[in-house]
Order: sequence, then C-alpha cells, then structure tokens
Amino acid sequence: MQTSTAIVRNPGPPFVVRAAWYLMVGWWLAGIVLTAAWFLALTIIGLPLAFYLVNRIPTVLTLRPRREAYMVVTGADGVVRHRPVAVEQVSLAVRLAYFVVIGWWLSAIYMAVSYVLFLTVIGIPLGLLMVNRLPYVFSLHRGYA
Repeated sequence: MQTSTAIVRNPGPPFVVRAAWYLMVGWWLAGIVLTAAWFLALTIIGLPLAFYLVNRIPTVLTLRPRREAYMVVTGADGVVRHRPVAVEQVSLAVRLAYFVVIGWWLSAIYMAVSYVLFLTVIGIPLGLLMVNRLPYVFSLHRGYA
C-alpha cells in the first residue's frame, strides 16, 4: 500500500464572484461576525460558537473556501482513496490558557486593526492576510490558512 499526503484545494467561486461578494456583503457581514464572535468568546457557553465563527471569517469575508489535507492511499486492489488528515493542534489546555490570558484581548485588537485595513483600498491585502491568521491569534488554532 502506497501513501502520500496532499493538500486538496476547493477552488471555490470565481474571483469576480468573490470580489462582488466582498464589495456588497463581505465587508459588513464580516464586521458583524467578528463582533459577535468576540462577544460570544467572553461567555463560557458561547465560546465553542466563537471559535467556530472565528475559524470561518475568511469565508464570510471573501467566500474563500477552507483547505483540507488528505492522505492519498493506493490499496492492494489498486483503488485510490482519500482519507482526511488531521492537523496537529496545540493541546487543548494550552490553547485554553492562552485564550484566557492573551487571546481574548489580543484578538480584539487584531480584529479591529484587520477590519480597518480591509476597509481601505490600500490595506486590503494586509487586512485579508491578518484575517486569515485570526484563528491562530485567537486560540492558537493551526490550519491550512
């Protein structure tokens, strides 16, 4: 049996659709989702939903599809199968401690700066880069961003 790991990209919508989404919906909807996620993060009950929302901010902003890693396995019967590969995360205890001590306030500043940047024409590239890294700043979440 042969195995290899590949990052599979979903191309998502065409650039024109993503740009139109950003201009008409993404910029204001992302602001609402960012604010809601941050306030949910301040509650114990809303924390899981806050993590979920923060991890999906790039999709809300620009319809950017999520990337996933798959292990491509060729079985003895010659059939090629794709199995999802989990990204190794920092331990939950460390992520929780980081969020309680640093993540909640640093993410608020980071969110505000990134939002202001992607509202300006010249700051859009840096703002988008910052939003793509937001899950890590928020909770040390590692992904294929």
